[in-house]
Amino acid sequence: MSTEENVQLVKNFFAAMGSHNQQDLLVLAAGDIEWIIPGDGWPLAGTHRGHAELAAVLKKASEEVETQYPKPPEFVAQGDRVMVVGVATGKIKATNKQFKDEWVFDITVRDGKVAHIQEYIDTQALARASQMNTRT
Repeated sequence: MSTEENVQLVKNFFAAMGSHNQQDLLVLAAGDIEWIIPGDGWPLAGTHRGHAELAAVLKKASEEVETQYPKPPEFVAQGDRVMVVGVATGKIKATNKQFKDEWVFDITVRDGKVAHIQEYIDTQALARASQMNTRT
């Protein structure tokens, strides 16, 4: 696939995530997709592999995190890699705490499918927003 086709594939993947269209999302993802979300102490952190884990982490995200994207992300590509740069704001539902996350997704496309996602996110902001108050 050309670089332009890879960018369009990733744009379609993000659109499917945004519309919570699991069927379209799974069609765009490789069966052995690997999605690495860094951090500790917040609900989505971990390495998620395959369609079942992709669906599970997106379900968990919709249940536990409210997210808005105040401006459209930027797509930068070379060959089979597409970087998506953006900003998310929102809150962790369990704590009702707000966060702002400036992020980059490093996405690899293989055989016309999203095969690998490595997130670079503000893990501290997300962990802080996930932290329960311990005062009694």
